[in-house]
Amino acid sequence: MRNLKNYLSITLLILGSGFFFTACDDDAPEPENTTELITDVTLVFTNTADNSTVTARAVDPDGIGAQPIQVLDDIELAADATYILTYEILDRQDPTDPEDIGEEIAEEDDEHQLFYGFTEGAFANPTGNGNIDNAGDPVDYNDQDGNGCNLGLETTWTAGSAQTGTFRVRLQHQPDIKTCSTGANDGDTDFDLTFNLIIS
Repeated sequence: MRNLKNYLSITLLILGSGFFFTACDDDAPEPENTTELITDVTLVFTNTADNSTVTARAVDPDGIGAQPIQVLDDIELAADATYILTYEILDRQDPTDPEDIGEEIAEEDDEHQLFYGFTEGAFANPTGNGNIDNAGDPVDYNDQDGNGCNLGLETTWTAGSAQTGTFRVRLQHQPDIKTCSTGANDGDTDFDLTFNLIIS
């Protein structure tokens, strides 16, 4: 009888410990938001006059490895032409089943924004040098998140006169902090790419 009582006591103690550990597991913090895994970024400039396109691509050669994403192409635009800029943003870690990160960014529009920097005067519209250095500087965003704040998966650009310079695009991941005035240094950077810009 004493052995049975001891056995019951040990069983209850084990069950109680299991409940305690389960309860602790339930209180474990949820994983933090992380930046997107992006291996391919393609900028697509569509000329509003004739629907011709100019593309420029950047690729991460080793996915989650140490090498950063690398710009492969220049951006070559026609002087005085107006373009709509859109993106193809992919995770090609599994080349047989690429993941559309652009779609994910659109779904999580309240957590992301694309910021732009460019050579002063390269564009007739927007003017200036972009909004990476100052979030309030002009960029012609065509899309907004559910709160009415800029997203940047679609923008409009009117090239200036013939010249060379640079065009920079930076995607920020801003979960729980994005507002209509947060800038390019707020949150975490998903990618930051600088392309040669040729206007002719």
